[in-house]
Amino acid sequence: MHATLIKAATGEALEEQEIICLLKLEQPEETELLFSAARKVRERNFGHDIFLYGFIYFSTYCRNDCAFCLYRRSNQAGKRYRKPPAEILETAGQLTKSGVHLLDLTMGEDPYYFNENRFDQLLSLVEQVIKTAGLPVMISPGVVSHDQLQGFHEIGVDWYALYQETHNRELYCKLRLGQDYDERLDLKRYAHQLGMLAEEGLLSGIGESNEDICHSFAAMRELEADQVRVMSFIPQVGTPLEKFHTVSHLRELKIIALMRLLFPDRLIPASLDVDGLAGLRQRLNAGANVVTSIIAPRRGFQGVSQSTLDVDEGGRTVSGIMPVLKACGLQSATAARYRQWVDQRKRAYIWK
Repeated sequence: MHATLIKAATGEALEEQEIICLLKLEQPEETELLFSAARKVRERNFGHDIFLYGFIYFSTYCRNDCAFCLYRRSNQAGKRYRKPPAEILETAGQLTKSGVHLLDLTMGEDPYYFNENRFDQLLSLVEQVIKTAGLPVMISPGVVSHDQLQGFHEIGVDWYALYQETHNRELYCKLRLGQDYDERLDLKRYAHQLGMLAEEGLLSGIGESNEDICHSFAAMRELEADQVRVMSFIPQVGTPLEKFHTVSHLRELKIIALMRLLFPDRLIPASLDVDGLAGLRQRLNAGANVVTSIIAPRRGFQGVSQSTLDVDEGGRTVSGIMPVLKACGLQSATAARYRQWVDQRKRAYIWK
């Protein structure tokens, strides 16, 4: 194990069996060696800076019926809303003033916006957010057409987020019911062709094997994903997986650490959406360098896997997370530093 960690920390590629060996670590003294190596790699590439993402889940309507999602089309338990433009813009302004570095505009694949006559409304809304906030923007609208993705690019959207959840095709079909695996993956490649950045994401503890995780790492590398993430699966009421047996979130932490070792210069989120503020320190100590799912409190916006956890209490705000950053010896980056990173990554695609 020690030799493998030294190898990874110095930038050498790891063999699949070496990655699996690290995924199997369970003893605290062993996992801490893995996390320590990941922190050293993060510091070498990013210093003590952490990037902060404001999260605006502006529509929870969705045309899909994913087996794992609270907001699947057929689930009557999920809270449905479609926020009006004025409220979205006000919330974007609130998050910007609080000190976030990016705004993540997320929705289900809302049939309202995918109506041909209404997609321009969505583009107009996103463009207003960009102009009002003056921050980089990530769009998470689900599967769109090439023309629609190009429309986002033309108004200045920096990031396209679209998760496979797994790169095991058989498992994918059980999770994302009736959705084309290749279409979803190819859209991220097309985002790069346009000069946008792409985020790829995994679900952990959903029935994947260690070999599946290795395959996902390879797929992320082939994709040249700019941000890679993992979130532990949380069973959702009213879904086919409501009673699915979950695994320890230690698995998520080990995957974060391995992502840092395998993708040393990429962005890796620590999501507040799984364990809330209480789980943030563990994820940062595993090598993450982004805090995601920062939500404006008392405005009725939801999260994803833990839709209300710590939201109205103010735990998922910039001020709420600052004591955790300080306790970890970390600090919020400047907005200029984040913009510099984004622009540098985007130039790499323009030059290709």
